Amino acid sequence: MAFARPEFAEARVSVTSAKSRNAAFPRIPLLDSLKGRSRKLRASFLSPTRAAGIPLLRELFGDSATSRAGVYAANDTAGSFHFITMRPFADKVQGRIGRYRIGFFPSEQRTVRTVASRNPDGFLEVTALNQDTPISEHFRLRDFLTHDQAAVWPKYLVLREPLVDKLELVLSELRRMGVPANRLRVMSGFRTPQYNQQGVGAGGRVQDSRHQYGDAADVYVVNGDRDWMSDLNRDGRVDTRDAQLLAQAAENVEREHPDLVGGVGIYKATTAHGPFVHIDVRGTRARWGAM
Repeated sequence: MAFARPEFAEARVSVTSAKSRNAAFPRIPLLDSLKGRSRKLRASFLSPTRAAGIPLLRELFGDSATSRAGVYAANDTAGSFHFITMRPFADKVQGRIGRYRIGFFPSEQRTVRTVASRNPDGFLEVTALNQDTPISEHFRLRDFLTHDQAAVWPKYLVLREPLVDKLELVLSELRRMGVPANRLRVMSGFRTPQYNQQGVGAGGRVQDSRHQYGDAADVYVVNGDRDWMSDLNRDGRVDTRDAQLLAQAAENVEREHPDLVGGVGIYKATTAHGPFVHIDVRGTRARWGAM
């Protein structure tokens, strides 16, 4: 299925006004079911196949919403919920979509051993205008973008809803533990394969990094004005002990929600960054660092 080009679609509709056209249509329950374990998701990422299977999308925005990449916002009493239709993976030609360099995923270059390492279903198209779209209570599309090609728009993003859901749960769990946590800063979210490859080597990134699949993020807690891990254990220092508290929150979330199991790794501070924690939803348990 080809997307209409060149314009990226952006549409907004009130669920309340749309509901009057068909009072029996279960709009509100469906929106509620998409808000995740955390109840804080504000977006659903839709491949063409998945989009075609959601009657609500077609009912509110028309047939083009299932075949045209875009952000479609439905407003209900709880605020906006965004359906974001992807561009299909096949739109990547010779490692690019338009001027944006993506590179080649591991499964395009060799046989992969796991289902989790298959090619993504598609790409979220992020523009200068939609980059601040809320995808959950505390995160925006731009939080997960690859850190390169700053002047190139649109950009393309691979991101999975379970990762965003897990990060929201981790933030809530920190607060439940009595740990001060205003927000989680994503230091590294999605990495295009071409960007990830630049750091592959001893002591660096791994060839099959989960960041390429949109289900991993390196994060730390920011409580003040400084963009750095905060003193979570309140001992007057910022070190791996603070990262251990963040990792423990992720551990607790996995214990309560086994369907969000994945990797948790602790990284020490360097001159370039403070300590941080890698969190992913790869589907199998993995631990590393000073856990």
